[in-house]
Amino acid sequence: MIRQCGGDRLVGDEVRALVQAVGESGGNPFLKAEHLDRGEQRFLASADLDDVAGGEEFVGHRLQPDGPECGKDGGMREVLVIGIGSGDPAQLTVQAIEAMGRADVFFVLDKGSATAEMVDLRRSICDRHVDGPYRMVAVADPVRDLSGPSYGDDVRSWHTQRAAVFEQLLIDELADDGCGAFLVWGDPSLYDSTLRVLDQVVAAAGRVAFRVRSVPGISAPQALAAAHGIALHGIGRPVHITTGRRLADDWPEGVAEVVVMLDGRLAFAQLDPAGIDIWWGAYLGMPDEILIAGPLAEVSEEIVAQRAAAKERKGWIFDTYLLRRSAVD
Repeated sequence: MIRQCGGDRLVGDEVRALVQAVGESGGNPFLKAEHLDRGEQRFLASADLDDVAGGEEFVGHRLQPDGPECGKDGGMREVLVIGIGSGDPAQLTVQAIEAMGRADVFFVLDKGSATAEMVDLRRSICDRHVDGPYRMVAVADPVRDLSGPSYGDDVRSWHTQRAAVFEQLLIDELADDGCGAFLVWGDPSLYDSTLRVLDQVVAAAGRVAFRVRSVPGISAPQALAAAHGIALHGIGRPVHITTGRRLADDWPEGVAEVVVMLDGRLAFAQLDPAGIDIWWGAYLGMPDEILIAGPLAEVSEEIVAQRAAAKERKGWIFDTYLLRRSAVD
């Protein structure tokens, strides 16, 4: 996926002409269009011609994803966001290992001594899967302050601080034609902010140009299901994924299965447990993995106690769980 990759700046009817010409030839224009009124950024294809009929509404950039203006051979920085699974180095995909082999430097956000093990784990993954020496740069992760009246505003403020850190990293630590990588827990698409923050760096049109490629990884819900040997949903049924903060208000009617992530407030313990089973796991895929399953009414207190003890012992915890209501058809 390309976020920014140089190319020609096109305005108004030039945008429409390029999309139409390349679309008629059966190709892909790889055109990022920016709507001047809405601040909207997206790629255009020939089917979007009606959207640019007004001409003056759009400014576009013609992109070449594998051509001379992109990639290590042509002077464009590349940033890889690589999913590394939930803690087991053996969970990395072949695609992820190959991507790691292309990286000149690995970027790590250091959250302090309490989570030093997570930095060490990334080093062990590089030791196992990268041939030869590699460079890893760790910087302090901005502190996330959620004390404000709006959770969304607090998180957006944190993302802005992270974007400034990311931009400076790319300027200071990555050559113009270099390839850097962030090793992301689980999968980059699921409850991880790295791609979103990189988008913010691009949208700011600041001091550095780069493109981004996302490499999928095994997510925590997948690792949870494998560890317990279960399917996440019944036959033909949907599964809902949410956070602990939203669980009480975000269990859709008619949905039996809910996967919960990022639950620092033990939201499952605040539910009416009648008719609910839980499959819980912490440190999935790691030597310290903890698994508990059963009727919520019977195992809730055990999960709360084991979770507290594990977090006290290690200084951090990553856990996720599946809830299943038996009364839903």
